[in-house]
Amino acid sequence: MMKTIIALILAVIFLFISIIHVYWAFGGKWGSGSVIPTKDNHTKVAMPGVLPTLIVAAGLFLFALFVLVKARLINIVLPAWFNNYGLYILAGIFIVRAIGDFNYVGFFKKIKSTKFAQQDTKFYTPLCLLIGLLAIVLAN
Repeated sequence: MMKTIIALILAVIFLFISIIHVYWAFGGKWGSGSVIPTKDNHTKVAMPGVLPTLIVAAGLFLFALFVLVKARLINIVLPAWFNNYGLYILAGIFIVRAIGDFNYVGFFKKIKSTKFAQQDTKFYTPLCLLIGLLAIVLAN
């Protein structure tokens, strides 16, 4: 029962973030002011286009499906290696994101005064850590 709840929480998180990315890809502005890392002079580090944003959205959607498969809430046949190690890969992705790049994102970022950095510290990085830890719990 607990794994079902964890899977549902993760799926909702992934679906919500996926939908936001689709919204941004098609020109939505809500929340977009502090989701791209910026340098100290507030210059954006990178500005992804429509295609990269949609790729992220698709990946997040697939993550949601995957955790639902792992919780046996939907039935999709997966390659054995992915079925066995996928949650650890997923956890690794988000834990590494939480640790960060030691410059703009994560717990160990150097640039901390920008609007993005403040949002990253309050929301994005803790959420990534939570996703990673929940994926590990779901895997065991």
